[in-house]
Amino acid sequence: MSEPTLVAVIGCTAVIVLMLMRVPIAVCLGAVAVAGFGWLAGFEPALGVLIDSPIRTLTNFNFSVVPMFILMGSLVSASGMSRELFRAANARVGHLPGGMAMGTVLACGGFAAINGSSVASAATMTTVALPEMRRVGYQPGFAAGVIAAGGTLGIMIPPSVMFILYGILTEQNVAELFIAGVFPGLLAIALYCVTIQIVHRAKREWMPLVQRADRKERRDSLREVWATVLLFLLVIGGIYGGFVTIIEAAGLGVLGALIIGIARGRLGWTTIVNCLVESLRTSAAIFFILISAFLFQYFLAVTQASQLLAELLTSLPLTPTGVMIVILVFYILAGMFVDGLAVVLLTIPIIFPVVVELGFDPIWFGVIVVTTVEIGLISPPIGIICFIMNNMVPDIGLVNIFKGVMPFIVSDLVRLTLLMVFPGIALFLVQTMG
Repeated sequence: MSEPTLVAVIGCTAVIVLMLMRVPIAVCLGAVAVAGFGWLAGFEPALGVLIDSPIRTLTNFNFSVVPMFILMGSLVSASGMSRELFRAANARVGHLPGGMAMGTVLACGGFAAINGSSVASAATMTTVALPEMRRVGYQPGFAAGVIAAGGTLGIMIPPSVMFILYGILTEQNVAELFIAGVFPGLLAIALYCVTIQIVHRAKREWMPLVQRADRKERRDSLREVWATVLLFLLVIGGIYGGFVTIIEAAGLGVLGALIIGIARGRLGWTTIVNCLVESLRTSAAIFFILISAFLFQYFLAVTQASQLLAELLTSLPLTPTGVMIVILVFYILAGMFVDGLAVVLLTIPIIFPVVVELGFDPIWFGVIVVTTVEIGLISPPIGIICFIMNNMVPDIGLVNIFKGVMPFIVSDLVRLTLLMVFPGIALFLVQTMG
């Protein structure tokens, strides 16, 4: 094994060990990258890269889309739109078998369309939907599992922070990634609802029937979701129609969320300031991670790890589809033990060139990667959404929450298989973009 290859292996191992020791992701990637780059190319060039990478990242106008969409999500969360979505969905389907669970999934999907964070979606819906589900007698563990699974839609249905990060790391069109996530997101909602029906047939006592909402309540609740629909049309409709760029759409989304929140009397000055501060903190953390990820890419370029991995995988007695299955199994297993964002940042610089060389569409692969990250968000033993929900409702118990999400993990695996077999699910809208 050559020295660069050995250094690459040691570096990747060191990153994983440091992450398992709970060292922040950005520190892991940045420290290992600078040390490895310095060892191979000299520490003076390594310091030069350490100076150059933050400046180039923070002054890149295209990266302004990150804080804009984060601020938009913060504003809509503070505006209480999640509660309106839940009321509207529950009023329409709540009386059906498993109706309140399906209404929760629909509300999660609607909230995901204006909030690009799975963790924020799950946390918000926990406060909105879980008390109602428990009040009518839903089995607590399964109710929590429904919300946890629905929360994962936050990074699939655009606008998605994960798609933005993938697009930045791989230099792909973020607007196309957003559009590619629409049908897979709708497919996820449909499969989750099918899963709820299957569970209902087996465990009817878990999901009691509730009284049908009257006509006035259905009409009033539907009228309340106009703000969510308008924001989605402004952002995603504008991108798909070619009326705005992704950066303009992000700015338009923030402006729309701000005006709607103020006009409805839900965003006071203190709330707006709190949203700005929260968004600033989140954006700073993401940019710190991005800077470290770019440093890690420089390190991998020096070691030529991507080229070596490509040669290794293409030399295996497998078809390109077989190699892709190996990659996906790796992602799913890695997501069970390491945070999904860390897995993406650590592996995409290495795996992406292999995927392109094998002839797979990079936009489609972005959807596939995000799907595997969704699975990792709710898979034991590290499913971060389940841990967050356990902190919010400790009386349910972490084990029961993991039991509740198991049927939805199976649903996600079915969706992943369908995306593999029928890539057009992700690419159809992209190919029709004007």
